[in-house]
Amino acid sequence: MSAAVLALSAALTGCGTIGAGTADIAPSASAAAQGISKAEPRTTQAKPRQPSTDTEASAGSALAQLPGLGPKTLAEVPPNARQVVLVTGQDTNSSTSQVVLYRRTSAGWEPGVAWPAHNAHKGWTEDHHIGDLRSPVGVFTLTDAGGLLADPGSKLPYNQSRGFTIGGTGFDGEPLAGSFDYVVAINYNRKPGTSPLDWTRPLGSGKGGGIWLHVDHGGATHGCVSVSKEHMKELLLALDPALQPVIVMGDAESLKR
Repeated sequence: MSAAVLALSAALTGCGTIGAGTADIAPSASAAAQGISKAEPRTTQAKPRQPSTDTEASAGSALAQLPGLGPKTLAEVPPNARQVVLVTGQDTNSSTSQVVLYRRTSAGWEPGVAWPAHNAHKGWTEDHHIGDLRSPVGVFTLTDAGGLLADPGSKLPYNQSRGFTIGGTGFDGEPLAGSFDYVVAINYNRKPGTSPLDWTRPLGSGKGGGIWLHVDHGGATHGCVSVSKEHMKELLLALDPALQPVIVMGDAESLKR
C-alpha cells in the first residue's frame, strides 16, 4: 500500500474509518466546507433569496412538487437549483433509504427512477459529529466528483486518484473494495470546488466530514449515502453544474418539517 493510501486510511472518519476491519466510506480527509445544512453553524450555506421577479416566484412554487418535504426543508432548497437528489431514509434510526433524482422543468419537478440506498449505520441526525455513525440531515450542494476509476463522462469536475483505494470490511463483514470507484462529494463541512479528497473542514474536525455519495457495498455506511455502481455512474452522467444540483437528505419525518 502506498504512503498516500496509508495516510488517507488513517484519516478517514466521517463516512468511514479504515482500520480494525471496520472501514467505510468517504475519507474524512475529504471533509471540508458545507453547502446548505440544517446543522448549526452554517458557514457556507447558499441561502435562498426572496423571488424578485414573476419568473423566480413561479420557479419557487414548483418546489412544492418535491414530495415529502415540509416548509422548513423546502426553504433550504436554493431557488436556482434545477436538479435535486432526494434521499429519504426509512426512519431516524434506519440505515436504509431511497434515492430519486429530480429535475425541474417548465412543468415542475420531474422524478427519475427510485433507487435503493444505504445511509449511516445508526440512521440520521440534524447535529452530526465525528464518529456518531449517523448521516447528516440537510440540504447540501453538489459540486465535485472523483473516484478510483476513470471519469465516465462526469459534468462535475472529476478527480481520478489512487487515494480512493479502500479495503477492509463493513458492519456486516461485507468487503468494501470498490466503494470509492465513483464518488460525489456532499458539501457538508467541506470546501466546494476541490477534490473529494480535500481535507479542509471549515466547521472543525469535530463536526465530521467526508460525506459522499458512493458505490454501495451491501451494508450501512459511517455517514455517506450509497447506491449501486450502475446508479452512481448514472448520477455522474446526469449531474450538471449548470443546473446547480443539490442533495436533500434525511429520514422521512425530518424532511417533513
